[in-house]
Amino acid sequence: MIAQLASSLRSRVRPLRALMRGIAVLAGLSVLPTAVLAYADLLPEGFDLAIFGFEASPAVDLPHVREQLASGGPLRIVAFGSSSTEGIGASSPAASYPARLQVDLNRSLPHLVGGVTVLNRGIGGEHVDDMMRRLGRDVVAAKPHLVIWQTGSNDPLRGIDLDHFREATLAGLRTLREAGIDVVLMEPQWCPKFDATPGSYRFRDAVREIGEEMSVPVIRRSELMRSWVDEARLTRKELFAADGLHMADRGYALLARAAADEILRDAGPVRVAAAE
Repeated sequence: MIAQLASSLRSRVRPLRALMRGIAVLAGLSVLPTAVLAYADLLPEGFDLAIFGFEASPAVDLPHVREQLASGGPLRIVAFGSSSTEGIGASSPAASYPARLQVDLNRSLPHLVGGVTVLNRGIGGEHVDDMMRRLGRDVVAAKPHLVIWQTGSNDPLRGIDLDHFREATLAGLRTLREAGIDVVLMEPQWCPKFDATPGSYRFRDAVREIGEEMSVPVIRRSELMRSWVDEARLTRKELFAADGLHMADRGYALLARAAADEILRDAGPVRVAAAE
């Protein structure tokens, strides 16, 4: 009888002790925030620390850009790509998206000593193999903090194999990362010529998939262009140049703003270093 009673008491005490330990941990966390790391392993799996006001640090996709913004700059960017980067369809080089991007970022980041420089390394008509041949000379050698790589536009029009495009793009991204350069990809445009080319949007989808696989931000240009027309921000006639393939000035202006927003978002919140 006595043995049964003792066993019954022990079975009740054990869960009570576990409950008391849990309460003690939570009480400690509420009183001493710095105890979070020390006690984290004792909390139940999946426990949400947000109830105490703690949040996980946001992922930073562009660490080198973030470092420059925090230190006060300067920030050096290479816009790499084909005709959309070169600015075909724009009324002047100043109306190309890289030139407008430089203006937009300098307005958004007035604290950067030396400012933001965007080098235009776009050459019309190029596909992925053409770009890979000059990646070292035109991009890596410039020692940028960030590359915006616009790609996948000419490849379907010139019969490039999709798997080859994918492998070459992955190799290019690895080269840039090994050189300590942040990367943002820019997918192909939405345009009448693409609509009329079977399989063309598979290259757009491939760019998105590569971005997901490599944790590289992607400027979804095709999606953006459709939204600008759907939301009546500009008409099709205002968006496209006369050739129906490239953008006109207003389209490039919106693209530059979208690229600037993407860069600032992917660099994460930045605390500017105080001047000494």
